[in-house]
Amino acid sequence: MVEDSPNEVPEDLHSTEDWLIHSQELVPLTLSKAREVKGFPSRWKMIISKLEQIPSCLSDLSSHPCFTKNTLCKEQLQAVSETLRESIELAELCLKEKYEGKLRMQSDLDSLAGKLDLNFRDCGLLIKTGVLGEATVPPSMPSTSTESEALSCSNIRELLARLQIGHLEAKHKALDNLVEMLREDEKNVLATLGRSNIAAIVQLLTATSPRIREKTVTVICLLAESGSCENWLVAEGVLPPLMRLLESGSTVGKEKAAISLQSLSMSAETARAIVGHGGVRPLIEICRAGDSVSQAAAASTLKSISAVPDVRQTLAEEGIVKVMIDLLDRGILLGSKEYAAECLQNLTVSNENLRRSVVSEGGVRSLLAYLDGPLPQESAVGALRNLVGSISVETLVSLGFLPRMAHVLKSGSPGAQQAAASAICRACSSAEMKKLVGEAGCIPLLVKLLDAKLNSGREVAAQAISCLMTVSQNCREVKKDEKSVPGLVQLLDPSPQNTAKKYAVSCLMSLSSSKKCKKLMISYGAIGYLKKLNEMDVPGAKKLLERLEKGKLRSMFSRK
Repeated sequence: MVEDSPNEVPEDLHSTEDWLIHSQELVPLTLSKAREVKGFPSRWKMIISKLEQIPSCLSDLSSHPCFTKNTLCKEQLQAVSETLRESIELAELCLKEKYEGKLRMQSDLDSLAGKLDLNFRDCGLLIKTGVLGEATVPPSMPSTSTESEALSCSNIRELLARLQIGHLEAKHKALDNLVEMLREDEKNVLATLGRSNIAAIVQLLTATSPRIREKTVTVICLLAESGSCENWLVAEGVLPPLMRLLESGSTVGKEKAAISLQSLSMSAETARAIVGHGGVRPLIEICRAGDSVSQAAAASTLKSISAVPDVRQTLAEEGIVKVMIDLLDRGILLGSKEYAAECLQNLTVSNENLRRSVVSEGGVRSLLAYLDGPLPQESAVGALRNLVGSISVETLVSLGFLPRMAHVLKSGSPGAQQAAASAICRACSSAEMKKLVGEAGCIPLLVKLLDAKLNSGREVAAQAISCLMTVSQNCREVKKDEKSVPGLVQLLDPSPQNTAKKYAVSCLMSLSSSKKCKKLMISYGAIGYLKKLNEMDVPGAKKLLERLEKGKLRSMFSRK
């Protein structure tokens, strides 16, 4: 019995009820021993006040209807019993004055007080988490999928409770299991998670143990990537500890923190919060010196932040322009370069000072060099489109802008081709530049773009051709292309979705001096389209219609 050997665990303790009785029997013995101690009075007075609270704590725990059915209750009672036995042991050492110095004993007593506080906290959390409401199911095979799902949810709730109670090693094991479960059964884990669970996980990011922080940020990373609980994570204060991990965490910690922020920063509100918490500087530092995965994640986060207009100046002040240009030149992963190009596109969309900064730092050369790949992407072309108005024609030509635009029109993604056509429009401020664009072989590629799937692509192609045709040499080039007239007539469609109408009219007007082109326009149904456009008051439609109808009449009379 307890009275004979209070410092030893009886061998016949098996059930939760056994451990409850054992703990209840230990309490008066522990209090009796503690009250006999004369040394360290202030510390023992505090310990005794805590020991006196244990009976009500045990009563609260044991009064739950599922008390006997959950393994966490049994484990908690074992932890309380262990703390009580340690109390008796320290009391006996103090009574016999058999301890290794006062400072050592003071430390042991402080540790004991901390363990008692932990026992109380864990008992309270165990009741509050609701996990006791989930009866532990025997480890037999579930007979139905519904039973299997119920068992899984019960296990998840118990696991989430283990993150909040118990000693450090137990939390290590719980985090390992949670990571595994998130990878294998993400759907059920996310369905079971509540905001209180998220709060508990976020709190572990500030644990004193580096290993706990590293495992916790791995969990946070998986949760953030799931796209299901970003608002809860941010609301529970995940951003500041993630910033600290970026600055001083381990390699794994930095990587997972960067990936977490990458997922969270997609919201404009969170992007602003990252800036507000001082996250820009550590993200920029990761871009400068991080490993490949961390660098790409940090660049992606900064790209998302740069999409928010009111924080762009803050980014510029932290030196983002030079860092993104360096990434374009020397980024480890292709993804890092793409994010850098997107970031520069965002920064230069409306701010002339930032455009000048990108130009002065050599950004145009880097963006053009990035386009030399086999499948040039939209972001770099979009950035160049934003910048062409801030660069002289001579500089553009000398840097190889035109052959790059031709390459994009030929090999780029649909978005990149559209951005290239738009960049050409902006760059063609002089007849000389328009002539050079034609000589670079862009016109046949723009004509081909008239058949793009997206209306916006067709519109900007027609706009670019209209702009270029003011130079006679380019006009002849368009006439020579057998696809030009059919493509342009198709864009006379009067439907509201077709926004290329006015540019198509302008291009066809330039071609209407050619009898061959007029015949082609008529044969492809231009007159019917133009009658409707004339009723809609589309500029130039009436004049082109009259020209085609006169040509049609002349043709009829000549045949007679």
